[in-house]
Amino acid sequence: MHTRTRLTAAAFVATSALLLAGCTGGGSGEPVDVTAEPEYSGTLSILSKFAGDPLEPYFEDLAAEYTKKHPDVKFDLIQETDQSIKDKTKTLTASGALPDIYFSWTGDWAENFVGGGLAADLSKVIGPDTEWGKTFGEASLDAFKYDGKYYGVPLYNNGKFMGYNKAIFDEVGIPVPTTFQEMIDSCSPIRNAGYEPIAFGNKDGWPGLHYLQQLFAYNVPADVLKADFVPGTATLDHPGYEKSLKEFKTLVDQCTKSGDGTNGVLYTTAQEAFSAEKAAMYYQEVLEFDTVTAEGNAITADEFGVFKLPVPSDPAGDPDAIEGAPEGYLVNAKSPRAALAVDFMKFVTSKENAAVLASPPYGQPSTVIGAVTNENSSAAVYEGISQVNEASQIVIWLDTVTVPDVAAAWLAGGEAIIGGSSTPEKVLESVRTASDSAR
Repeated sequence: MHTRTRLTAAAFVATSALLLAGCTGGGSGEPVDVTAEPEYSGTLSILSKFAGDPLEPYFEDLAAEYTKKHPDVKFDLIQETDQSIKDKTKTLTASGALPDIYFSWTGDWAENFVGGGLAADLSKVIGPDTEWGKTFGEASLDAFKYDGKYYGVPLYNNGKFMGYNKAIFDEVGIPVPTTFQEMIDSCSPIRNAGYEPIAFGNKDGWPGLHYLQQLFAYNVPADVLKADFVPGTATLDHPGYEKSLKEFKTLVDQCTKSGDGTNGVLYTTAQEAFSAEKAAMYYQEVLEFDTVTAEGNAITADEFGVFKLPVPSDPAGDPDAIEGAPEGYLVNAKSPRAALAVDFMKFVTSKENAAVLASPPYGQPSTVIGAVTNENSSAAVYEGISQVNEASQIVIWLDTVTVPDVAAAWLAGGEAIIGGSSTPEKVLESVRTASDSAR
């Protein structure tokens, strides 16, 4: 699995605590000079989220190519999965061994590293007015912008879509749903035909939050939603939240195989069910599109289609918003090889290497302008990333856009809604309590 997996609440909170405990002064000391001429020698350490097939060779090949150009540069490449990178980052941070370059999500996760003084300020080299910065979409750069400074190298963009099996839809005789209710109504005939309507596994908690955040974007005005992500301005009293929680419960009850049992199902199990053509739909990220149709899977690229989660009736929010966020890499602010790290990331994000990243078998839609085309990307990836780029706004993942305690409350609330152990009203009450405590 290589989706943009969110942090569990425990790991998120623990890492935040480590950052604050391990660094004092929010970046005190002499800042590294990321504009310096790099010394092409020594070992450059990198923590990636590309472990496993088909992604693992990407950084390995780039490291080998860079060494051919600069023979005195060696690499210590630590490749982790979506799940394992959380614990690995926590361990490396606690031991003071954070690599020169390390993976980061956007939102509160990256902000913890910035606030802890562990992320180098890259504004002078990747700001939107710089030569390197101009090669990226400005929205991607802004995702790693804090207090007017730019800290991240956005590697690929991402968004959430409902993948569907065209062959199953044709067999059942149903059209692609254009409204949320149409999607719910399609689940019964799909089930009667012997297929799981929507594959869904929520054992790690975060997959349910994907549904909720997209529904929140539809049902809660954008300015209200943005204010509610910040404890200091949050009220969380808009009726769109309760509406969204009820719609999510309807989807779980009527469209998933296990119903409230999805809390015990792995995300990978759901992905495999869709890939094996046992399920008609599966809510997934652009980063997964080429994986579910990879060689050996039952569903082919020609059978695979995508559509944005349909908008519910009477939306009070933004029907043109898409949930997602770029993912990228930070440079260790304490690294003596920061200039070399910047040079390597410029190499990684060159137009040529960005195009390779966007192409099968990787299928990671690069944030470099012009890198994703309908010639080098699968039809689904090109369609998905085009919709992301054309969206009115990109709403960041619910469990990384807000502070850890609030994210944990949403995580627990989503699981409780699925399991039927709580109501939308009680979930909102618990989230408000967490938000008030975090002020």
